[in-house]
Amino acid sequence: MKSITSQWYEVKVRYDKMTDDGTPKPITEQYVVDALTFTEAESIITEEMSVYISGEFNINGIKPASYKEIFFSDLNNDDRWFKAKLQFITFDEKTQKEKRSAVNYLVQAHTLPQAVKYIGDVMGQTMIDYVISNISETNILDVFQHNDLKSSKEPDDKPEYEENANA
Repeated sequence: MKSITSQWYEVKVRYDKMTDDGTPKPITEQYVVDALTFTEAESIITEEMSVYISGEFNINGIKPASYKEIFFSDLNNDDRWFKAKLQFITFDEKTQKEKRSAVNYLVQAHTLPQAVKYIGDVMGQTMIDYVISNISETNILDVFQHNDLKSSKEPDDKPEYEENANA
């Protein structure tokens, strides 16, 4: 389980998908992209989707995600995305009252109970008191990380300088 904090954008892509009987059916799919701007998010999703979609597709919407951190699973069967709203509990010494601040996360898991477990695993490593105030499955199909895109395009590392023994 790894946690990545970044600027995330939710992107909706509409295209014609071929059904089993060979007729095209228009569908809209939602993805999440790690980008700095709307323009970069559009560029990344266009590049990524051009591999999977033959023909034309439209980007129906791009919006900044309500979460800044995503919990990624290392397991292949964790194929669903859950949006979790956590409330961090602090105690105000001056007013002698409990304060709660809400933070949203995106969690990759196979089931809802597994998503709750993953949240416990990550948050258990912190000293923060929290409660899960809401968790629900999303329609997100995949998340494209900036690091993955960047590393796949970078040339292999050059070998370090080796001294010539004859010199």
